[in-house]
Amino acid sequence: MSMLIAFSGERKMVAENNIQSLHLDEDYSLWLAELKSRYHNAQLKAAVKVNSEKLQYNWQLGAELVMKKAEERWGAAIVEQLSKDLKNAFPNAEGFTARNLWNMKQWYLFYSNPECEQKLKQAVSQFEEYTNTHPYAIRQIGSLNAEEKLKQPVSVLPTPFACIGWGHHISIIQKCKDIDEALYYILKTIENNWSREALKRAISADIYHTQTAGPNNFKATLVKPQAGLLQEIVKANYDFSWAEVEHASYDEQELENALSDNITQMLLELGNGFAFMGRQREFVVSGKTRRIDLLFYHIRAHCYVVVELKAKPFEPEFVSKLNFYVSTVNHLLRQPEDNPTIGLLICSSMDETEVQWSFEGLQSPLGVATYSGIKVSELLPTAEQIKLRIKRLRAEITALNRLNRGK
Repeated sequence: MSMLIAFSGERKMVAENNIQSLHLDEDYSLWLAELKSRYHNAQLKAAVKVNSEKLQYNWQLGAELVMKKAEERWGAAIVEQLSKDLKNAFPNAEGFTARNLWNMKQWYLFYSNPECEQKLKQAVSQFEEYTNTHPYAIRQIGSLNAEEKLKQPVSVLPTPFACIGWGHHISIIQKCKDIDEALYYILKTIENNWSREALKRAISADIYHTQTAGPNNFKATLVKPQAGLLQEIVKANYDFSWAEVEHASYDEQELENALSDNITQMLLELGNGFAFMGRQREFVVSGKTRRIDLLFYHIRAHCYVVVELKAKPFEPEFVSKLNFYVSTVNHLLRQPEDNPTIGLLICSSMDETEVQWSFEGLQSPLGVATYSGIKVSELLPTAEQIKLRIKRLRAEITALNRLNRGK
């Protein structure tokens, strides 16, 4: 034992001496970074593959419950019996409750009618288009391409379905009215990497029907790929129900304070891909200081986004000021690799004709949106203030009574 301890100590000393004699250069740093990146990618692929296999199992089980006509063949309680047998066979496995087996059958039935085949193909095509332009671990699923998979028996899981979690799928089929809406949320979940809670919020907000871009001039001022992307990014209305101001007569600064106090919620409402770059960002132009309300960078669109807030209805002069700020960022901040900066004006209400006419002749990509939901909490007195007021009121009543008695 003593010899082993001595040997270990000697190895440790040699290792320490060797470490001290190392000469790590840039090549080593690059190699280490590559190893880390490869391992991270391997972890992602493994997680996606495991999720894919589990979902394939659920899909096939649901398909077999339908195609075998299990309830007619073995009786109404067959799902409960199957659940019991599977749990006995795999006591440490999750997902074999009777309720979950019914979910598998419902999941398969939701997408398996003949009218869905073409819509599934369109969804796969959109998925392939997205993954071709956005390298991602989900592209490593399986050896068959998406079209080949759709030509397989119906018990084969459509490719995009494997890219989101089982809980996401259950939320979608329980909340969505038809396959078009369901496929929309599947693709949006993949694109935005939504958690299950984020997906639920999106469905509750009914963005499938309501998330359309507000008036803008993107098609006239941007090349097609970026114009189309920004049409998807910019909303017509922003829900600021998580923000709170003190008085109904709040101004722009108070609105900005309310939004900036919870920048995480602000980023969630703007959508996936926005990075916060600063509030009241200062620029000096011809010796004069100019401040931008909120400045963001959109990672997917590769451009700066200038956001101006107005706690009032739209006025044409707002566009001129926004255009100036966009030009300022283009001249002083934008780099050659960045796409043109866009401007987004968010105001309480607008007339679309006024907005569109305000855009005429301008070369900067601009959009206008409205906001809703701001909470107004008129300041209530504190407990101590209430007690003091009661005390004063009692004193006034006592004094008034004495005065009356004196008369």
